[in-house]
Amino acid sequence: MGLTVFSVFSDRAHRTPHAPLLHLPNGTVFTYGEAFDRTGQIANLFRSRGVQPGDRIAIQTEKSAEALLTYLAALRIGAVYLPLNTAYTAAEIRFFLSDARPTLFLHRPEDEAQIAALCAELGVPQRLTLGADSRGTLAEGAAAQSPQSEIWEAGADDLAAILYTSGTTGRSKGAMLTHGNLASNAVTLADYWRFTASDVLLHALPIFHTHGLFVATNTTILAGSSIQLLPRFDLDKILQALPEATVMMGVPTFYTRLLSDPAFTRDLVSHMRLFVSGSAPLSAETHREFSARTGHAILERYGMTETNMNTSNPYDGDRVAGTVGFPLPGVELKITDPETGAEVGQGDVGMIEVRGPNLFQGYWEQPEKTREELRENGFFITGDLGMIDARGYVSIVGRAKDLIICGGYNVYPAEVEALLDAIPGVAESAVIGVPHADMGEGIVAVVQARDTALDEAGVLAALAGQLARFKQPRRVVFLPELPRNTMGKIQKKQLREQFRQLFESVQA
Repeated sequence: MGLTVFSVFSDRAHRTPHAPLLHLPNGTVFTYGEAFDRTGQIANLFRSRGVQPGDRIAIQTEKSAEALLTYLAALRIGAVYLPLNTAYTAAEIRFFLSDARPTLFLHRPEDEAQIAALCAELGVPQRLTLGADSRGTLAEGAAAQSPQSEIWEAGADDLAAILYTSGTTGRSKGAMLTHGNLASNAVTLADYWRFTASDVLLHALPIFHTHGLFVATNTTILAGSSIQLLPRFDLDKILQALPEATVMMGVPTFYTRLLSDPAFTRDLVSHMRLFVSGSAPLSAETHREFSARTGHAILERYGMTETNMNTSNPYDGDRVAGTVGFPLPGVELKITDPETGAEVGQGDVGMIEVRGPNLFQGYWEQPEKTREELRENGFFITGDLGMIDARGYVSIVGRAKDLIICGGYNVYPAEVEALLDAIPGVAESAVIGVPHADMGEGIVAVVQARDTALDEAGVLAALAGQLARFKQPRRVVFLPELPRNTMGKIQKKQLREQFRQLFESVQA
């Protein structure tokens, strides 16, 4: 058996069985040895329900220690783990169950009636339940099983998980990730971010997403460190937990919320080693404010469902606001012309393409889509537009689908948003293009303001001397909050739909 996340977990459980793995809010601690035994019980339960290597196990439950251990139990028996967003409705779940055809679906007890009917209709053979309090048929069934359970010998190319993309631009796609993909990225991150067995990671992220499930969990296991597991982001609980942590991983909204509380002080985090941000762009203003308040520079990195992590700002050296740092060791990254695929010059904007052992194997049962986005030379076309500066730092300009073409000129929203966010009184912004009879697309700045005195004329005046005319927003609209998904990403598609008629009958 080669190096896999589970093989490292098993090794640590046998060499340091009393080392803590999970610290729970109620004071309970799961050691590596206890967690390993528990995965044996869950693995035996899965096997008793007919789950074989290569079978899919779908899960939609609230975050808990037991839920996290089901991931390790699935790896233990060679099953393919399929986590689903807890916000998905039964109607949305129908697609994933139909598409992935899992042998077993683990769901919340309160969804029993509708899920039972849905699984019967779709022919899902087995179901188990798991509640936020860890109660349900999974816990009951696992308790009756022996902790001794055979470990399936996974190869690097064997499928470990399927994570579905958000599907905001069409049918959601299942990214197939192997044991080798997960292990290679975890090894790299544990080394690059200097994780050790003495680290304690504050974990308030969801575990149905690559950030909380793979980056946080796998990196912890590879280093032999431990996790403070919180069900979700709760500002008061985060402030209480920080003194016991050394590392925190979060999305940008975590950090803006921390900065909003006077109790978040330099003294409170003086012992912390590292703050990591990802899953959505971190504004330069948040980066600067956080550094001034705490003395810590947030480390921003760049990853995707299909690739795990691709780049990172350095552990030592400048963590440059507005960039995602350098390609990680073993990862190749280039910027190409979206039309021709040829590499562009330094400093020019183009499509980000990546290649490396972290790269997924393709989309579940979508070979044509796989061929569209995975080149024959092994490079993945990410759909993200970016550039590399003279120092080698990578910056994300935006998603290709968010590119605005105004009067025949390309406008990259990130450039305009950076200037908007620097205007006093602007908390955050999103720049979108909507239909415009004259220009093709008209630029709209959607602003969340700190200052109620801020108005459209003031924002436009602040931008007037900083941008070429074709890049300047033609309208500024204000919202109390910008719409986000679970991982904190601003939902520009929703904004484009909301404001798509803004320029109707308007002459610019």
